[in-house]
Amino acid sequence: MSHSISTLSQVFVTVPVASDCSLKRSVFKTNTVNFPDKLWTPTLSLNFKTKNGVSRDRKILCMSVQQASAPKVAVSPLELEDAKEPPLNLHKPKEPYTATIVSVERIVGLKAPGETCHVVIDHGGNVPYWEGQSYGVIPPGENPKKPGMPHNVRLYSIASTRYGDFFDGKTASLCVRRAVYYDPETGKEDPSKNGVCSNFLCNSKPGDKVKITGPSGKIMLLPEDDPNATHIMIATGTGIAPYRGYLRRMFMESVPTFKFGGLAWLFLGVANNDSLLYDEEFTKYLKDYPDNFRYDKALSREQKNKSGGKMYVQDKIEEYSDEIFKLLDNGAHIYFCGLKGMMPGIQETLKRVAEQRGESWEEKLSQLKKNKQWHVEVY
Repeated sequence: MSHSISTLSQVFVTVPVASDCSLKRSVFKTNTVNFPDKLWTPTLSLNFKTKNGVSRDRKILCMSVQQASAPKVAVSPLELEDAKEPPLNLHKPKEPYTATIVSVERIVGLKAPGETCHVVIDHGGNVPYWEGQSYGVIPPGENPKKPGMPHNVRLYSIASTRYGDFFDGKTASLCVRRAVYYDPETGKEDPSKNGVCSNFLCNSKPGDKVKITGPSGKIMLLPEDDPNATHIMIATGTGIAPYRGYLRRMFMESVPTFKFGGLAWLFLGVANNDSLLYDEEFTKYLKDYPDNFRYDKALSREQKNKSGGKMYVQDKIEEYSDEIFKLLDNGAHIYFCGLKGMMPGIQETLKRVAEQRGESWEEKLSQLKKNKQWHVEVY
């Protein structure tokens, strides 16, 4: 097998002769080897046996067994990088923008409790946003509490980067869990009490119109002043939305003004394996950027915590608490997104850990907020 290697970095390693060159990945320093498009199998072209039949070590050329970095996707228009401040409330509830549904896709398995959909909306470039912001959605129909008036705005964290899923700056994606109400006495679904907006979005078809407002929010914006910073992201369920945007920006898109070289550490809490959201994307980043991405899952119905109870996201945080506290002391940002109910358990865990370390959690929290390291968006 012969390949032109004029553009490649050569790596010489000593291997025992008569081995099949099945080298461990750790032999190669990944930051010095970069083969553009494919993985290569090691090549041998030497006769290793000496006259007396003894095997000897020789230096031979073996191709990289691991890509140094995955090719990134080009994005446009790059003018979306020019704004110094995030766009805010370009479209207000009284004058929403009428956008178009591009696609609605169920993104959980059959064993997931409930249904979660990935909804792509075409805003034609007219409702630009930054990663971590939210759109408001006004479902069709009238407000039952105010006859003749439209429904109230429902806020959804945006689950894509400013370039959208098609990398052209014209779409935004939402991660929507269908809200279904079951009567506590009969156990049956009561459609009259189901979530109006989530069901509207999950039932939408390509081409349907949707009224959007915003974008809104500054709390969850990704700070980009230090491209080598550490970002600890904690999500329950659809709270994963802003982090999908962050991670695509860090690891998928080729953004000339933002070259991420820090650490992104994602904690995701869901019920079971079938409930994992965007797991393929995250697993790929783990493979392509093992030094820059960590990914921990808390599956409450499939894993047990150290006390033998259900594994929730705060149990995972406790597991790594020493490391997390050290990272926070060194300036790491920490983000929380998901249902309101997630915060008390997390706060209790952090407080307990702080006390074990001889620190006051109240003082620490106040310092984190003052340093703008603490970002919370719960609903």
